[in-house]
Amino acid sequence: MTKITGIETIRTRADGTWLFVKVLTDQPGLYGIGSASDHYRAKVVQAAIENITPLLIGRDVSQIEDIWQSVYTQSYWRNEAIGNTAQAGIDMALWDIKGKEAGMPVYQLLGGKTRSAVAAYAHAQGNSLTELEDDVRRYWEEGYTVIRCQLGNYGGGGFLDRANARGPRGHWPQDKAFDDDAYLQAIPEMFAHLRDKLGWGPKFTHDVHEHLAPTSAVQLAKLLEPYRLYFLEDLLSPEQVGWYRQVRQQCATPQAMGELFVNPHEYLPLITERLIDFVRVRISKGGGITQARKIATLCEWFGVQTAWQEGGDNDPVNQMAAMHVDLASTAFGIQEENHFKPEEYELFPGHAILEGGYLYGNEQPGLGIDIDVKKAEALLDPDKAAKSHYMAEDRRRDGGIVRP
Repeated sequence: MTKITGIETIRTRADGTWLFVKVLTDQPGLYGIGSASDHYRAKVVQAAIENITPLLIGRDVSQIEDIWQSVYTQSYWRNEAIGNTAQAGIDMALWDIKGKEAGMPVYQLLGGKTRSAVAAYAHAQGNSLTELEDDVRRYWEEGYTVIRCQLGNYGGGGFLDRANARGPRGHWPQDKAFDDDAYLQAIPEMFAHLRDKLGWGPKFTHDVHEHLAPTSAVQLAKLLEPYRLYFLEDLLSPEQVGWYRQVRQQCATPQAMGELFVNPHEYLPLITERLIDFVRVRISKGGGITQARKIATLCEWFGVQTAWQEGGDNDPVNQMAAMHVDLASTAFGIQEENHFKPEEYELFPGHAILEGGYLYGNEQPGLGIDIDVKKAEALLDPDKAAKSHYMAEDRRRDGGIVRP
């Protein structure tokens, strides 16, 4: 029986937003790594892992499900972002160890390959329709078949400048204001332009990033139906997911939802009532590989697909964990692509390779990825890591916050 002897945390990236777990064992040289990154609260997750560690010392590393349940209930309150992320880092590391002991990649332990590689979608953007068209063409020529299309940043196309926003007197928090009607005008025009210039070969997605009021969200889904999107992403905020029933009743635009989900009660009704087409929980925010494979199985029975969330703040270890679930699941739909800097890739021997719209792993035991601790420590900039990070705020014309 292999036992846990300790759990280390490794904080890295220049700004300190990446956090990794290293589960140590009583077998010489045998350890596992996992992702516990949280762009906004890395230090809080780190403290949570340190709090959990004494509970796991001496436990049998093979009992992944039992350890998952133990960590899940250890703080009494559960299903929240910090606890899930700490739990996921440990869970990934235990699967990494199990694969190493078995001499197999994790996807083999999950049932084996159901596909040759993991399809990924690209992120195209431009501040004008011409710029966006050029960026879409670039990704299409690289080999991507699914491309996300955005006018600038999130909410792009829906912003009014100060002169045209007609805001109230006094305090004006930003130089621009988000307006639902402007967005409902701009985004259908964007897809009309792209279909006219690029035809029906590329598959398109778009991320609303929860900017719209519920009735406006329903209208947008209906307006985009003629352009046959691969999916419309995060149309509604988690607090308003009940409105997906109205969306489904009124149009067939495929829906992807879930990057902010941390509680099963958020995604269970959407899957079992077939109100969405893709679930986008991040592996680390959902509780790790153990929970992700259960979500994938649930999706399979209800005709929903997975599109695990990656995003620019994610890391190569979480990406690799998602890939193993993708390879073994028939519910897989697509995975969000993510590019990292050369100096960041250097930290992770065995990292995934992104080429021509597909992610490729390797056949090494476990997750197949490791971390160079010395390089990780060297990459961290103490001054940048000491700063706090907050989600960017968009506001409406009256100054009220738009919920992402």
